[in-house]
Amino acid sequence: METNPTPAAFGLAHLWAQGDGVIRTIAVLLLLMSVASWVVIVLKALDLRRHRAQARQVEAFWHSRDFADGLARLGDGGDNPFYLLATQGREAAAHIRGLDGERAPQLHDGFDVSEWVTRALRHAIDDFVARLQAGLWILASVGSTAPFVGLFGTVWGIYHALIGIGTSGSAALDQVAGPIGEALIMTALGLAVAIPAVLGYNALVRGHKALVHRVNRFAHELHAYFVTGARVGGAADDGKVRPLRSDGR
Repeated sequence: METNPTPAAFGLAHLWAQGDGVIRTIAVLLLLMSVASWVVIVLKALDLRRHRAQARQVEAFWHSRDFADGLARLGDGGDNPFYLLATQGREAAAHIRGLDGERAPQLHDGFDVSEWVTRALRHAIDDFVARLQAGLWILASVGSTAPFVGLFGTVWGIYHALIGIGTSGSAALDQVAGPIGEALIMTALGLAVAIPAVLGYNALVRGHKALVHRVNRFAHELHAYFVTGARVGGAADDGKVRPLRSDGR
């Protein structure tokens, strides 16, 4: 009785064992790209969660007894954008009004309080947005290049598989399907790396836009407070101006 030959083992392990330097380099590159993407996604998601928690303290700031109490309610300075906006706005208002001690005349003395505070708040927001978006280029790069890296691995693998088939002189289906199928794994790996990077990038960008909107709204309220001594009402109000229970100094 004739027995069927044992089929050859195929899969990732066999692909790695039989692959040349190019295939192994591409596999390692895809692994590094995947690790980098997930590190960025996790770290940025944690940052976004922390900033959202900080944003929930804004109303507590406006209901504080005085400015110092409001800063305490906003939380630790560090990378808290709301705390940094409040402190830099206060320093800018005090500086332009000459409340920070004696100083020599400077070019910016021609600015009024509104222009100087706006300038300080805008710089603080720009710095925060730059820090917020740091690292997103990794997700964008991985999402756009990983499929092509995997495709290159597939093309290279198919080329060598065809060379091997031609050398052996056998074109039977069982001799063709295995090597070609292994080569196609590289394309699947490229997609497996790219899809989480693209989804993570889109989710983070959407979360960042909502957060920056809240930061801009807080900056607008701070501007009104430092210039007029009162706060423009929040989203739940009708645009009325409400004073803080202190002079803010």
